[in-house]
Amino acid sequence: MYGKSELRDDYQDVPRPVAAMARDLPDGHYIPPHEHRRAQLIYGTTGAITVATGHGMWVVPATRGVWVPPGLTHAMTCAGAVAMRTLYIEAQPDWHLPADPTVVSVSPLLRELIDEATRLPVEYERAGRDGKVMELLLLQLAPRPVPALHLPAPADPELAGLCEAIREHPGLPWSTEDAATHAHMSRRSLQRRFAAATGLSLARWVQQARIIHAVTLLARNTPVTAVALGLGYSTPSAFTAMFRRALGTTPSAYFAGPDASGPRT
Repeated sequence: MYGKSELRDDYQDVPRPVAAMARDLPDGHYIPPHEHRRAQLIYGTTGAITVATGHGMWVVPATRGVWVPPGLTHAMTCAGAVAMRTLYIEAQPDWHLPADPTVVSVSPLLRELIDEATRLPVEYERAGRDGKVMELLLLQLAPRPVPALHLPAPADPELAGLCEAIREHPGLPWSTEDAATHAHMSRRSLQRRFAAATGLSLARWVQQARIIHAVTLLARNTPVTAVALGLGYSTPSAFTAMFRRALGTTPSAYFAGPDASGPRT
C-alpha cells in the first residue's frame, strides 16, 4: 500500500530530519531488543503496543505513542493487530524533544500527520508542501501529560524475579506477605527495597501490572467481564472503577479512536 521499505535500518541515514515508516503487524508480533541512531516515536493506529526498555515498560493504545530516545535499547510486542506508523527523527539543536523515554499523547491532528508522513517519499521536498507537513508534525510532537502505563524495572535481581512473577500472574492477591515470601525477605525489607528500586509501593506496582495486563487483553477484544474475573475482581463494575481511578476513563473510552471498535463488555 505504501510502497516504502519496512526495514528500520533503511530510515536511519536518509537526508531528511524525519522519516516515517508503516508496518502492519499481527497480534503477538515481537520485535527483539535493538537500538537505532535516530530517536523514534512508536505508534499504532489499532491495537496496543508494549515497549520494554531497561527503564521499564510502557503500554499504549491508539491514542498514545512511546517516545524512544536515540541509542536506547528497546523491544516491542503487539496486542491485537497493530497498524504501526513509526517516526525516526534526527536530533536538531533547536528541537526540544524528550531526552528520556516517555508517553506522547496522539491527538487527532497528530494522528493524521503521522499517517500522511508515511505516504510521503523518503526524500520529500523540504521547501514544499511535504516539508510543511513534517514541520507541523514536529510542532505537534511536544509531549503532554497523560496517565502513562509505565512499569519501572528494578535493578535489584531479587526484586526483578518478584516483578517477573507478578507480571506473569497479575490476578494473584500479591499481599506484602505473599511477595515477601516469594522474594525470601522480610516484609519490612521488601517494602523499603521495593520503593527504593522502583519509586512505587508494592501495591501501586501490582496495580500497574494488572492494568497493563488488562489493556493488552482488551486490545485483543477480550470481554471486560473475562478480564475482570481473570484479575480477581468480583464484578466488571469493580474492575471498571479501578481502571477509571488509575487512568481517568473507562476501558472502552481508553481505546476510543477513529478506527477503534473498543473492548467488549
